[in-house]
Amino acid sequence: MTSGAAAGRYSRALFDVVLKDGGDVEKAQGELQQFVDLFGAHPILASTFANPAIPVQKKRAVAQALVDRAGAIAPAVSRLMLLLADRDRLVLLPDIARTYRERVMDHQKIVRGDVTTAVPLAPEKLRALEQGLQQATGRKVVLESRVDASIIGGVVTRIGSTVYDGSVTTQLQKMKQALIEAGQ
Repeated sequence: MTSGAAAGRYSRALFDVVLKDGGDVEKAQGELQQFVDLFGAHPILASTFANPAIPVQKKRAVAQALVDRAGAIAPAVSRLMLLLADRDRLVLLPDIARTYRERVMDHQKIVRGDVTTAVPLAPEKLRALEQGLQQATGRKVVLESRVDASIIGGVVTRIGSTVYDGSVTTQLQKMKQALIEAGQ
């Protein structure tokens, strides 16, 4: 099993357990992300968990100490941390957190997207675009704005695998192709 598939299974199991226990899936997401951030802030800690030469018992002891220091976290999150330590799979934690976040967003009917413009987009224009896409998709849309001067003008929006391309560059390419076809 690939690490991506394993991370997906762990995140699905965590989500199902938190939901079944009546817990707060967003709170669990935040707690999971705190551990990921901790590993990111302390590369030695991350390399310790990734090192196959370090015995699993020592990794579990470190994971237990981290869980104990975290204080009041969701029982499912602490069990997951210790389970990952027991199975020497703590290196999957960033992927688990990412797939868990996607699952929470899907549960909340939120979809992420990207919008690319030639010039920076004003916040009110971005909100208006999000609202329009929300009406079109039936889900809450959260857009990340990017600037790419090569599109000359207009907007390119990507939500999942769907791309709405209203860029001037694409329009010019379509006109060029139409002229070529008309001249043949």
